[in-house]
Amino acid sequence: MGGRGTYASGNNVPYTYRTTMKIGGIKVLEGIGGTHGLPEEAHSSNAYIQLNKDGTVRTMRFYDSQHRLRYEIAYHGERNLDPSGRPVLHYHVYGITGKANWHGEARKATRAMRKRYGKYFGRSWT
Repeated sequence: MGGRGTYASGNNVPYTYRTTMKIGGIKVLEGIGGTHGLPEEAHSSNAYIQLNKDGTVRTMRFYDSQHRLRYEIAYHGERNLDPSGRPVLHYHVYGITGKANWHGEARKATRAMRKRYGKYFGRSWT
């Protein structure tokens, strides 16, 4: 996958992510050459996973039918949810205004999210 998960003006750009495996049918991406995080757009999947160095799931991103980032659920520190910096299962909603993506404030994962996605984060959250 090139660039930030997109194509530049119809031209292929160098790959910056590689698929390392699948978890529950969702591709696990790893950055190439210092790239970290997950792409803001997707062309081949409606979701991607990023792992921590210890192999646990850090972030899952979900994309709409037009391949735009819509939300992510993650398990890592978010100071506005836990000032100590301890990991907390949370989510962010993304949107598009004009050409810019905006990133919503972190919110604690809902019971439905914990039930649906908790298995990816290695524990039962119900």
